[in-house]
Amino acid sequence: MLLDSYEKDKFFEHIYTLAVEMDPELAQIDHLLDDEALYQLIRADLAQRHPHTETTGRPSTPAEVILRMLVVRRLYGWSYEETEQRVRDSLVLRMFCRVYFKVVPDDTTLIRWAAQVQPETLEAFNRRITQLALELKVTKGRKLRTDGTVVETNIAVPADSRLLADSVRVLGRTLTRAKTVLAEQTELAKTVFRNRTRSARSTARQAAQLIGRHKERGQAAYRKLVRIVRQTVTQAQTVLTELKAQADKLAERLVETLETFIPRAEQVIDQTVRRVLSGEQVPADEKLVSIFEPHSDIIVRGKAGKPVEYGHKVWLDEVEGGIVTRWDVLEGNPNDQLQWTDSLDGHADLFGKPPTQASADRGVYSSKNEQAAQDREIARVVLPKPGYKSAERKQHEKQAWFRRGRHWHNGIEGRISVLKRRFDMARCKDHGRVGFERWVGWAVIANNLVSIGRHQAANVG
Repeated sequence: MLLDSYEKDKFFEHIYTLAVEMDPELAQIDHLLDDEALYQLIRADLAQRHPHTETTGRPSTPAEVILRMLVVRRLYGWSYEETEQRVRDSLVLRMFCRVYFKVVPDDTTLIRWAAQVQPETLEAFNRRITQLALELKVTKGRKLRTDGTVVETNIAVPADSRLLADSVRVLGRTLTRAKTVLAEQTELAKTVFRNRTRSARSTARQAAQLIGRHKERGQAAYRKLVRIVRQTVTQAQTVLTELKAQADKLAERLVETLETFIPRAEQVIDQTVRRVLSGEQVPADEKLVSIFEPHSDIIVRGKAGKPVEYGHKVWLDEVEGGIVTRWDVLEGNPNDQLQWTDSLDGHADLFGKPPTQASADRGVYSSKNEQAAQDREIARVVLPKPGYKSAERKQHEKQAWFRRGRHWHNGIEGRISVLKRRFDMARCKDHGRVGFERWVGWAVIANNLVSIGRHQAANVG
């Protein structure tokens, strides 16, 4: 049964008042999270964990505690395990999370509850935070700056040999588990359950070492590796048929694993044959760069030190006061120019009117985008034109308001740096596309809570 909150513990509050004092910024965030609309958004997702979560079963960790512990985790960049330990050992965090003297939920409990929160809920949560920032006069929404960045998925630099070896490793260990499930219930030969991980690993290492120095020998090693993966896939398909006839839950989980990874292994085989053995240039959108995070995009931006990145391009909108009002996890590597009107429309939808000033960098400029902003009655459109500029254009961009707008726009690079460095947005540690969007969402929310908390603490001080 899902609880809303623990009953206030007056004894704890008395000890807390005598012993410690909450940091002013954290105290303001504490007040902000008392907003009923914020709480109900998260509670609605938590209530969907099981069909009767709200009415039956033993009392759960209260929704209020879960929300506040998830916020604490991203405010300080801790793991779930660290969050459990820090909250358990701190009177301040016990008070902030409304745990009082109760048992702090362990890391596995937090992980299960965190997976219930959907990206759409976090977007609504952030919209409500933006409304509160407007009410508290942290921002007026008059100036908008927008830019994109890449958030990496938590994968190694992809190589065909590693992907093939990973495919065998995952399918091989699943076959080993399937052997215990099927046991005496099948007449399959023992060779069907053979785990080829060791031979795949050694062959993959050999292929990776040889392909750059001795092409023919390297290709021979790749052919052997592809043959090993094909044999494993054939075994997995045979075992999958037998597992589908079983009724127990373990068999169902193994079926799900095989149905997930067999197609991925086949795709890796296909792209390896095409790219390494046939010399074909495989398009980026047809490549699989990780069998564990297949949603990862290949993004080439020409950045020094990182010519190629693996993850997703994320588009961010920020207004004055350090509030990130919107984020969008993009598919592939679309042109920046395509994001401009979505940013303008998103701002107008949130604030009920267009900004007075809107800015982006050179990659967003086009006469069409500039006109789109003017059509929306935005007074100051700060879109520097790349390449050749006419004398009239040069004069336009030398105007004082345009130069001030460019100077203010540069601050979004600092905001992206804060999101990545302080709020752990540089590399997503959650799994799957939904986990990726959730990871980005919590980073933005943590940033906005801190921005509001800092503003309010300064006013109180």
